[in-house]
Amino acid sequence: MSIRSELEKKILKKQEEIEALERSIDGARSYLQALQDTLKWLPKESGDTSGGNHQLREGSDMAKTRDLIREAGHPLHISEILKGLGKEDTKEAKLSLSGSLSGYVRQQRVFNRPSPNTFGLIGLLSQMPPLEPPENFGKITLTAVS
Repeated sequence: MSIRSELEKKILKKQEEIEALERSIDGARSYLQALQDTLKWLPKESGDTSGGNHQLREGSDMAKTRDLIREAGHPLHISEILKGLGKEDTKEAKLSLSGSLSGYVRQQRVFNRPSPNTFGLIGLLSQMPPLEPPENFGKITLTAVS
């Protein structure tokens, strides 16, 4: 064989090797993209599960709200929170505060929203006693008709 044909074979072999490596890299990139897409669906974890002490600037309305809810021991309506903060219960104040709280709710940090316009602390529900119906719930009481 000639030197030319030997070089052409080596070139062809190396091109095939490069193509195989590129396919492997493409597969690895696809896998990496799938992992990154999956990660976007998971909530961001924080090391604090006690209601986010380090996540809120002390003295801010969010920190004061956290403290109000913690003291109450249960979720509070936005009107109750505004009253506790010493702010007027106006539409603008409600929208502003609930917008800020909603940001934390969306990120699943510090606050949750158990019902509309009501905010609680993540982990606080597990500290509440279970809700039970009243003692006479479901009992029929008969009254005498004269």
